[in-house]
Amino acid sequence: MTRIRALAELTLRGLAGRRRLVLMILLAALPAIVAIILRLAGGRADAPEIIDALVIRTVLPLVALVIGTAAIGSEIEDGTAVFLLVKPISRWLTALVKIVVASGLTILLVVPPVLLTGPLVAGFDSGNLGTTLGYAVATMAGAVAYVAGFVALGAITSRALLVGLGYVLLWEGALAGILEGTRYFSVRQATLGLAAGLTGESRGDDVLEPTISIVILAVVTVVGFLLTARALQRFQVRAGD
Repeated sequence: MTRIRALAELTLRGLAGRRRLVLMILLAALPAIVAIILRLAGGRADAPEIIDALVIRTVLPLVALVIGTAAIGSEIEDGTAVFLLVKPISRWLTALVKIVVASGLTILLVVPPVLLTGPLVAGFDSGNLGTTLGYAVATMAGAVAYVAGFVALGAITSRALLVGLGYVLLWEGALAGILEGTRYFSVRQATLGLAAGLTGESRGDDVLEPTISIVILAVVTVVGFLLTARALQRFQVRAGD
């Protein structure tokens, strides 16, 4: 447990001690700032759409991308991963700790804006609070899936940030409105589907069923973890050579 705690603290310091975290905090604060402006303007009834546009479609994937790819990728890039991998900790456990820490930090950044945006935009009645809580839970699940995938990218390729941006901007962005099948390979759409299921809202025929959404998020998380563990194992063999 001591080694695991030390690895978690080392990972958290590496992520929190970088200037990129300041940019992520500013980005995560954007939805709350917009919500405050809307509240001063009289508020709006479409809080779910605001959360969707500002948090799930923008802040969540970008924050998860930067943090996830840096969790391991930065150590591989600067050469310090060799010192990490010689420690007497299983590679799969190292991968798990990295994903858990990066997911926790991402959740810490993206969930508060959800909790603030909903009530500020649409009011503090019980209905709006329930909807906001549902979106917050879905955002947490989406954050874990995104991070697991992006941590795997960081362990596999040195161009993880570029590949991740392509996925977020092209696959989940531009192609999502052209190719209907992309929603089954989209963490964003799975997150929205889970949110719709938790809140009981009807968001159109293109929204995934909650069960399908849970399966997609779970598969992405597990596959991301397995790919990360395998990449670390192979990296250890190459370093030993």
